[in-house]
Amino acid sequence: MSKNIEYRSEIDGLRALAVLPVIFFHAGFEWFSGGFVGVDVFFVISGYLITSLIIDDMNKGNFSLANFYERRARRLLPALFFMILITLPFAMYWLAPSDLKRFGQSLSAISIFLSNILFWTEGGYFETASELKPLIHTWSLAVEEQYYILFPLFLLASWSLGPIWILLMLIFVFLLSFYAANWGAYNSPYAAFYLLPSRGWEILIGTFVALYLRNYNYFSSNLFNQILSLLGLLMIIVSIFLFDQSTPFPSIYTIAPTLGAAFIIISARPNTITYLILSWKPLVGIGLISYSVYLWHQPILSFMRHRLLDNTSDLLIIFLCFLAFFMGWVSWNYIEKPFRDRAKIKRSFVFKLSFALIILFFSFGQWLNFNNGRLNTYSIDEQAIYRNFFQPEKYVTERHAEIRLLDFDKNNQKKDILLLAIVFLKTLLIHYMKPV
Repeated sequence: MSKNIEYRSEIDGLRALAVLPVIFFHAGFEWFSGGFVGVDVFFVISGYLITSLIIDDMNKGNFSLANFYERRARRLLPALFFMILITLPFAMYWLAPSDLKRFGQSLSAISIFLSNILFWTEGGYFETASELKPLIHTWSLAVEEQYYILFPLFLLASWSLGPIWILLMLIFVFLLSFYAANWGAYNSPYAAFYLLPSRGWEILIGTFVALYLRNYNYFSSNLFNQILSLLGLLMIIVSIFLFDQSTPFPSIYTIAPTLGAAFIIISARPNTITYLILSWKPLVGIGLISYSVYLWHQPILSFMRHRLLDNTSDLLIIFLCFLAFFMGWVSWNYIEKPFRDRAKIKRSFVFKLSFALIILFFSFGQWLNFNNGRLNTYSIDEQAIYRNFFQPEKYVTERHAEIRLLDFDKNNQKKDILLLAIVFLKTLLIHYMKPV
């Protein structure tokens, strides 16, 4: 049975509940040690909304890939490109060549929706170095964009098989992805954290909720809705405050925030306490701008750390969080909203602008990568210093090789004696040349 998609203010409130802990976690507030689970809540929301839209169009017989990708482009790309355009001059001016080179690599990867793969190859999300990457938060956008490419194609290919077969195949994929996440959390944690195969099950939870609500009514029992929605809210809150960087993630622990989000979507009806909390206007307002706020918070905090290192204060960090919200509001009001209006901005313009900016950012990112973050603009001495940071592992091995006597031969006693004599003489010189 097909149903019209209704606006649900509590889902915007749920978005606020997702974005706030992510920002506070990245800001370094210790109470929000598990704030990273906000991204997992976003995954569930995305799975629910995207599946609802696709199923609604398919039931009406008017689904098209062009329309779907147009809506995704209007929703995601303008705000993302606006953030990149504004942050790019700061990156050029403030980042050292080694960091600017990596910024260029991430810029290129973002442009082709593969930033999660790039960051997977660079290291862990919870490492200190990650705090200095202005665009590392785009890994989650890449995961969603990859899902948006594959999921509609899957539904188009399998639609004729009927809902039962579609559901069975999705359950099979869900189980494989869930297994990959749990195995990867302990055996390949970087890949498990960043890649779609180990994250897909979280988005599929939202998909299952959408499929259920498209075919069945909400629970009729007010008491059951109260209990289930409050339980979902509690599961998310507990995850935010009790999880930390040592929690294997994603893994079975991730069930708490993701299933909590699903419980809220499926049972937070207008007469429940959870609905009243999440429909509170300030939370709904934050939820409306949550995507743009999410885009802005990481570059702002990252550039602050580049410029000030550890010379920060809680007051400054709080100010920067407010700045992220302000820039998020600007982006939502002047970029997101206009681009969503099909009457004002035509499809052809959206696609042409998107392709042009994708090519521009990819090319510029590659330029920064291949010229080593504009290293040629620095002095010869500075270039020699900065080159050591492009491939630190190579630098260490080369220096180790230089320090060792490469022609040292254990079978050659003369070289043994020579090496010992050098060490002995160096020790004497150091001892007797100390100032009295």
